[in-house]
Amino acid sequence: MENIDVSVQPKLRAAVRRGRASRRAETQVVRSPRTRKIQPYGLLTESSLLAIEDQANWILQNIGVEFRGDKIALALFADAGATVVGERVTFKPGLARQLCATAPAQFKLHARDPTNTVTLGGDNVVLMPGYGSPFVSDLEMGRRYATLNDFQNFVKLTYSTPWLHHSGGTVCEPTDVPVNKRHLDMVLAHLTLSSKPFMGGVTSPERAQDSIEMARLVFGSDFMTENAVMQGNVNVNSPLIYDDTMSGALRVYAEANQCVCISPAIFAGAMGPLSPAAVAAQTLAEAMVGIALTQLVRVGCPVVFGSFHSTMNLKSGALTFGSPEANLATMAISQLGRRLNVPMRSGGGQVSASNAADGQAMQDSTGAMWATLLSGTHQVWHAAGWLEGGLVMSYEKFIMDLDHCGAMMTMLQGFNTDEEAFGQDAYHETGPGENFLSTQHTLRHFATANYQSEIPEAGPFETWAENGSMTTDQRATARWKQMLNDYKPPPMDDIVRAALTEFVAKRKASMPDEWY
Repeated sequence: MENIDVSVQPKLRAAVRRGRASRRAETQVVRSPRTRKIQPYGLLTESSLLAIEDQANWILQNIGVEFRGDKIALALFADAGATVVGERVTFKPGLARQLCATAPAQFKLHARDPTNTVTLGGDNVVLMPGYGSPFVSDLEMGRRYATLNDFQNFVKLTYSTPWLHHSGGTVCEPTDVPVNKRHLDMVLAHLTLSSKPFMGGVTSPERAQDSIEMARLVFGSDFMTENAVMQGNVNVNSPLIYDDTMSGALRVYAEANQCVCISPAIFAGAMGPLSPAAVAAQTLAEAMVGIALTQLVRVGCPVVFGSFHSTMNLKSGALTFGSPEANLATMAISQLGRRLNVPMRSGGGQVSASNAADGQAMQDSTGAMWATLLSGTHQVWHAAGWLEGGLVMSYEKFIMDLDHCGAMMTMLQGFNTDEEAFGQDAYHETGPGENFLSTQHTLRHFATANYQSEIPEAGPFETWAENGSMTTDQRATARWKQMLNDYKPPPMDDIVRAALTEFVAKRKASMPDEWY
């Protein structure tokens, strides 16, 4: 890894301390709730949950999980009592769960601006944008390959909204940057254009290490030794395989005490049996093994039990999202995560297979989001922007999804039943048949009583027609453009910014461009 000039390091350390100590004001005034006040929905009975956990144990004992090309991971599991034959690891019943026991049930994910720090676990809810799309789309320019400018735009939009608590990771793929250098530009954007928590690179152990080194320039090595400031997304090559890229990146993040999210990706009928019960059991089995590895690398490493699953159209083979079966699996997996006692990322957020930001897109997304949030998950990926099963980040759907995020987070707050909530004084001001619009109770609460949409209302038909009969996605276009126009970057110490820029420049200069 490239190092910053020694003469700069004392100033850099001082700048990092100043950055951590100052609690800078955010550009937005409104703050989204970050906790739930209504109880998670429990879909399954105790006997059903035990049956799924028994099936997960059966998979791990009789089938096992392969770690391809990672001798270090295989040695760690062998030392911990697992059976290793070649690259396949099997576990006696209960061993994988036992190895997960040291993972924290709740932890903070520290942000550059401490007011944006979030907590994962407990009654906390953290929403973040889409992840991994190679294309973007908007109503004016259409569907196209994503660029670094698009990536930066979505980081700015995410920072500017109160309804997303986390900057995300690969919000879209900046395809105009060489594959082996993209992570540097993406992490730089997250660190400079936002002050919310973020995700680093995972497409090789070296890129994971680059991401951690960049974070250390901002937060300081000592602080990161004891605190998580970033996440790495480790996808399982379902069914039942961890390749050395993913397990290597996992070990890099775990060694640095940074959060690892273990995400099995099971498309029912392709990467596993097609029933929700089988999806839940296989997800639990694959996730426990990854969580166990984090704890073998570093006891107490913060983790998130993730899941990305969907059903398929069994006639065409196309993926479907927001389906009843996928939503049932989401609710079951959330229950299993709570029993494992680690923070949970379940479901897909506002995901859709639709090719446009249309009624199907919002129906898919609403179904998936309701199941995800009501089931008690702690972190929601793909909460805004996703189309075409993740191939596209849509500017318009991003705005439409933000609106739904706001409504859902408001619903999770429940409602009060105290004396003020019942408004008895308002009855004394009115009589039978009289309206309550001018009562003191209404005047005290009208500004905050109901969730207000951020997409301009269409109004009555006549007004809507006079204003051009604009549909929701058309109104969303105006909204995202206004947000980008109003965007103001969060402050950053000039010394820290210079150190980040120097690190990125040196790392890029140290390797030739690779486009695949």
